[in-house]
Amino acid sequence: MDINQQGELNWRLSSHPITLLCFLSFRVASLLTYLLGLLFTDNFVLIFIITIILLAADFYYLKNIAGRRLVGLRWWNEVDTATGESRWVFESADPETRHINGTDKRFFWLSLYVQPVLWVALAIVALVKFEFIWLTLIVIALVLTITNTLAFSRCDKFSQATNFAGTAFSTGGLAKNIASGMISRVFR
Repeated sequence: MDINQQGELNWRLSSHPITLLCFLSFRVASLLTYLLGLLFTDNFVLIFIITIILLAADFYYLKNIAGRRLVGLRWWNEVDTATGESRWVFESADPETRHINGTDKRFFWLSLYVQPVLWVALAIVALVKFEFIWLTLIVIALVLTITNTLAFSRCDKFSQATNFAGTAFSTGGLAKNIASGMISRVFR
């Protein structure tokens, strides 16, 4: 008996299959373009430009669309114009009003952590083949993919901390009991 369960790596079980397929397509296309360019052509400039465009599209799509639709997370960077300080802002969907599909979540986090590892492996290949010029492209790819990976990891931790704090303040929570005890002492 073959019953597909939510959380399996089957794109048909996704709540947002088009978003998921576009997200995975940008990630796979950038890797394949680089790899096929490294192996089968000497036209570095063409491969560089195509790969950079795919990496930029992947970065934008992941940060602004896929993260929000697939796992309910979003991040951005704000700069204070007065001081010039930069800070990251994290946003997460309310878990009570939005259900996150297990399949979407698995695809998202798996591809988020696997892609930087694959770029590191490709860096090792470029070093072994003495193709040092290709390392410039790999460094750009690593900066973009690791930035998204770190930001979404922090965003997920932030949302879990927010959910924990929200649970503490909800009915029956610890904070409510402490607050009601303090108020009853004041009015005695």
